[in-house]
Amino acid sequence: MIEHVFDHGRVILHADLDSFYASVEQRDDPSLRGRPVAVGAGVVLAASYEAKAYGVRTPMSGGEARRLCPGLITVPPRFSAYVEASRRVFDVFRDTTPLVEGISIDEAFLDVGGLRRLVGDPVDIAAALRLRVRAEVGLPISVGVARTKYLAKVASAVSKPDGLLLVEPEREQEFLHPLPVERLWGVGAVTGAKLRADGIRTVGDLARLEQEVLQGLVGKASGRHLWALAHLRDPRPVEVGRRRRSVGAQRALGRRRSSPEELDAHLVALVDRVTRRLRAGERIGRTLTLRLRFADFTRATRSATIGTTGATDAWVATGRTLLRAALPLVEEKGCTLIGISISGLADAAGEQLELPLDWPGPEGVLRRASILDGALDAVKDKYGADAVTRAVLLGRQPGVEMPLLPDPGRARA
Repeated sequence: MIEHVFDHGRVILHADLDSFYASVEQRDDPSLRGRPVAVGAGVVLAASYEAKAYGVRTPMSGGEARRLCPGLITVPPRFSAYVEASRRVFDVFRDTTPLVEGISIDEAFLDVGGLRRLVGDPVDIAAALRLRVRAEVGLPISVGVARTKYLAKVASAVSKPDGLLLVEPEREQEFLHPLPVERLWGVGAVTGAKLRADGIRTVGDLARLEQEVLQGLVGKASGRHLWALAHLRDPRPVEVGRRRRSVGAQRALGRRRSSPEELDAHLVALVDRVTRRLRAGERIGRTLTLRLRFADFTRATRSATIGTTGATDAWVATGRTLLRAALPLVEEKGCTLIGISISGLADAAGEQLELPLDWPGPEGVLRRASILDGALDAVKDKYGADAVTRAVLLGRQPGVEMPLLPDPGRARA
C-alpha cells in the first residue's frame, strides 16, 4: 500500500461499471455468465467482455456481431433493470462520500479527499467501494484514483475490467505520456487520425508540441484543451447538485427501414416522454436537437431554438420540422436510431405565459396547452404511461427505448 501520496491535495475516484447492460444480464441469468453476450438484436447496445474479445462493439449491427462471434447470445434490453441497478450503485457512492457527480447511468466522480482521517487511505476507500458494489448490487466496477478528474477517468479505463488503479501525483506524467493519443478527452476517430497522420501517436508526442502548433492542427479551442490535459492541467472540481442542462431520450430501430410515418410516430413518442419529464422536474427548455443514426453508422444532428417552454405540442411541431428536413438523408441511408434532447433548461417559474384571449383560465393567464399537458400528466401518473396515448401511436411498435445520459441520482429532470 502506498501511503500519504495525497496528503496535500484532493483525491478523486472515477467509478465506472463494466459493460453495464451486459453485466446486469449476466448477473440476473446465471446461464449467461462467462459467455459472449450482446444486448440488443438489430443493433448492439452493449457487449460482455467475452463478446468484446471477438471484436463485438457498440453500435455494431447484430448481423456483423454474429459473424465475428458465431456463439454470440443476444438478449433484449431491460432498461427498468438497468435503471434500478444504477440507483443502487449510486446509493453506495453517496454512502461513501456526499461529493458525488454522476456523469451517466453507469459512472461517476467521487471526491474523497476529506475522508482520509475519518475513513483511511484513498485506495482503501476505492477497494471498499468495489467490494460493496459487488456484494450489494452484484456487479463488477472499475475505479481510478488520481489527483484530477481526467487522470482518474483514464486510470479506471486502463484498469478495466473489474480493476483498481492508483495514479500517484509524482508519477502522473510517467503514467499518462506513453498512452495512445486517443486517451485524451476530446480526441475521437477523426482528430486521432489527423494527429497520427502528423506523427503524433502518444500523449507524450502531443505534450512535446508547442501549443500554437497544436492549435494549428486541431483548432484553437481544441488545441488549448488537449495541450492542458497533456500537461496534467485539469482544475475542475467534483460538482454536486448541478441541475441538468438537457434532457433527452432515443430509440434503436433495428436494421429494417422505417417509413416516414413510423419515424414520425417514434419522434412523437420521444417528445411526449421527454416533455413529461421536463414538467415533472418543473423545468422548461429552449432548444430541441434531433439525432439520427443511419445504417452505415454515420450520424446527423439537427437543432432549432424556440421560445422557452415545456409544452408538448410546441416541441412536437419543432421536431417534425427538423425530421422533414432530414428525410432525404433518411430515405437514402436508412435510419437505425432516432433521438431527441431539449436543452437550455430553466426553472418553469420563469416561463413567460401568454394571455389567452379565447380561454378564461384562472386569472386569465393559463394557456390551453398548459392545462391539457397538466391533465394528461396527472392521468399518466395515476394510471400509467399507457393510460392515454396519441392516435398516431396506436398499433405502432415503439422500438427499443434507450436512456440518453440519464441522471440516476435524481428522480426529477
